[in-house]
Amino acid sequence: MARKDQSEDFVSPVRRLLVGVIVLLLLATFLIWRIDNPRVERFRMMVIDTVVPSFDWAMAPVTGVVNLLSDFQSYQRLAQQNRDLRRELQDMKSWREAAIQLDQENARLRDLINVQLDPQLTRITGVVVADSGSPFRQSVLLNVGSNDGILDGWPAMDGIGLVGRISGVGEDTSRVILVTDTSSNIPVTIQPSGQRAILAGDNTINPVLQFIEDPDLVKPGDRVVTSGDGGVFPADLLVGQLARGTDGRLRTRLSADLERLEFLRVLRSQPTARIEDAGTLLAPTTPPMVLIGPEDSDTPSEASNDG
Repeated sequence: MARKDQSEDFVSPVRRLLVGVIVLLLLATFLIWRIDNPRVERFRMMVIDTVVPSFDWAMAPVTGVVNLLSDFQSYQRLAQQNRDLRRELQDMKSWREAAIQLDQENARLRDLINVQLDPQLTRITGVVVADSGSPFRQSVLLNVGSNDGILDGWPAMDGIGLVGRISGVGEDTSRVILVTDTSSNIPVTIQPSGQRAILAGDNTINPVLQFIEDPDLVKPGDRVVTSGDGGVFPADLLVGQLARGTDGRLRTRLSADLERLEFLRVLRSQPTARIEDAGTLLAPTTPPMVLIGPEDSDTPSEASNDG
């Protein structure tokens, strides 16, 4: 019993001594790291250079665990992206089959009705060489001009939808005013309801649809195409889809990607001949021919002989 008391009396002072030494070391370290003195700074750097490299072996397990967690998270992201890509690939395959069927059906229908495509609606492809977009003007510059036959007013499209119209032609360059510009007003048709409207640019990525004939007949997701009214653009050029903006107004989500314009197709749009008189649509009719038979030819001669 006495030995146990002696051991407890020995442990307590040692414990207090160790705690005191640790506290003193911590206070000394704090003071050394807080003192702003060149000599102390050199001492701190010497301690860091001496102690830190020797702790690489101690930090190796921690570094390995961190790298393992990072690789696992990266693997999870790659697996999720792989699943998303597989799902998108399946969707694209279904869309491809639908597009092939629609293309075949379109070819059959054209063959049935013997449709005549406009031979003048050809195109010239140009490269976007400059973007002069600003808060007050939305336009791009193409490397084709009057030497290539470009004329003012011709529509310009990217691979999918309408981008704008030619406004200003030089010898080797031409300027395209985008549909988002405030000076752009394009007559459009909303399908399938057939409602007419005006696509008005307001310097935003989604232009506003104004003067819709009956807004109750349209809904978000409807196709917006050019109507051909006013002779501005040919009819049935794809513009985008109807959407409702955050301000509650009906807008158009453009099919063309205006943020990444590289190549534009300029359509040779020839104005259609105006019809002033509906009667000119019909060819002049020839008077009916009266066949004179032998009996009719003999009658005058007989009457003259009788006379």
